[in-house]
Amino acid sequence: MAAQNPPVLGGRYELRRRLAQGGMATVYLARDRQLDRQVAIKMLHPQFAADPTFAERLRRESRAAAGLSHPNIVGVFDWGRQGERYFIVMEYVSGHSLAEIIAARGTLGPEAAAAIAFEVAAALAFAHRAGIVHRDVKPQNVLLSTDGHVKVTDFGIATMVGAGPSAGLTETGSVVGTAAYLSPEQAQGEPTDARSDLYSLGVVLYEMLAGYPPFRGDTPVSVAYQHV
Repeated sequence: MAAQNPPVLGGRYELRRRLAQGGMATVYLARDRQLDRQVAIKMLHPQFAADPTFAERLRRESRAAAGLSHPNIVGVFDWGRQGERYFIVMEYVSGHSLAEIIAARGTLGPEAAAAIAFEVAAALAFAHRAGIVHRDVKPQNVLLSTDGHVKVTDFGIATMVGAGPSAGLTETGSVVGTAAYLSPEQAQGEPTDARSDLYSLGVVLYEMLAGYPPFRGDTPVSVAYQHV
């Protein structure tokens, strides 16, 4: 992006550079002009603007996620719409995702893996007490900051964009509903609860130790069925 005239969302958030891109959204580093701080902006892809009920669901889920104030949860600050794209304003975490770390190292030692899993479990327990189930626990949604903190991101986002099993089984490489981490009930299209997140965390712990998830296959469907 041109440094001289960066795009501004909602008259407030100045986009600096792209951080990541996936099947659901593109994430940017931005500056909040009002509070003069760095934030992360998740720009949802334009197809969500076609759903007339989406704005209300986004407002509801963003508000619920914003209420999750915990050291192991990425904070949600704001949401809005710019043209044909909705966006979510979140805490910026300087560091790497657990997925990037596993890709670079191959495996983590038992102590490191257990320490990360412990902090993820603390985040999930806090959210569960507030009545919120993540439904998309995976290494891409676990961030490790440069100062050593573990933070879980995207609470409520998976549900908001309809990222149930159908999304995970039809969109290879999608950032939501990833088949490798689905609980058995998600894979079968059944209701989920806190135990679903714990199952997915177990899969993540396995991957940290082995370097790959327990079930692999040629298609998302074949992977999902192995969880059942």
